[in-house]
Amino acid sequence: MGLLVRWLVLTAAIVITSYLISGIEVSGFFSAFFAAAILGILNIFFRPILFILTLPINLLTFGLFTFVINALLLKMASGVISGFQVHGFWSAVLGALVISVVNWLLTSFINEQGRVEYTDMRKRDNGRWE
Repeated sequence: MGLLVRWLVLTAAIVITSYLISGIEVSGFFSAFFAAAILGILNIFFRPILFILTLPINLLTFGLFTFVINALLLKMASGVISGFQVHGFWSAVLGALVISVVNWLLTSFINEQGRVEYTDMRKRDNGRWE
């Protein structure tokens, strides 16, 4: 259940990105749905390898080269899915950044079982939060 919810969240992030970035086009929900699946598979198999291979340049850029890796994976996903197009390098970089931020925001409220989770904080008498 949690995997399906996270897949749908990534699909929503791709759709939102297509509205915000002019160089990214999604023809419909199923194109975004399959693009999210391909992007997830690429992140599982190729991202660790690319990250290890580019570790020196990633260290020199203080981790900013990770956005280039994410952009490369986004371009690879657009090459596999016909209804999902990424035009240009900078569109891919900005798209990867927006997808990462939106995906992080949406999944920060979802636990492992796919349910919405939040933390209830109360202020105690001594002024501390619990």
